[in-house]
Amino acid sequence: MIRIDRVTTKGGDGGQTSLGDGTRVRKDDARVDAIGAVDEANAAIGLLRLHCDGDADAMLGRIQNDLFDLGADLCVPGEAGDRLRLTAAPTARLEAEIAAMNADLPALRSFVLPGGTPGAAHAHMARTIARRAERAVAALEGVNGELLRYLNRLSDHLFVLGRRLNGNGRNDVTWVPGANR
Repeated sequence: MIRIDRVTTKGGDGGQTSLGDGTRVRKDDARVDAIGAVDEANAAIGLLRLHCDGDADAMLGRIQNDLFDLGADLCVPGEAGDRLRLTAAPTARLEAEIAAMNADLPALRSFVLPGGTPGAAHAHMARTIARRAERAVAALEGVNGELLRYLNRLSDHLFVLGRRLNGNGRNDVTWVPGANR
């Protein structure tokens, strides 16, 4: 399992870092950027959890763990080996949670603007960061295809959760086209 004896290694002081297979790459490498975007999404979900309880908090806790698995998959390039790889099961779980949350929401008649309640605003922020992580992973060659499917569902999940945190859609702030002309 994981063991971290020291946090300060000074190994990155020259602008490089190590991937999970020991390969040294520049810190501005596209793979490192993707790993960082996934980490940022995870941190935003941590903030969102401050506005959730019960089943919403439990769902987000599972998602945070999934994102660490996703990062572990990203940090070792290539297909070989017995490393941890994200499977279809977490994506299927997200789809089931989306369907369950969406069942009680009214149909949308316009796009939803980020906001409403503090929890919904944080859900939308986490959603946009998850979309950035998805774009960063999409830019990589030879990654596990399940990573993109998971990140795509994650942003949908966060959108629907935001509506749920807005009083099941009652407090959604919707776009009014041309309202300020």
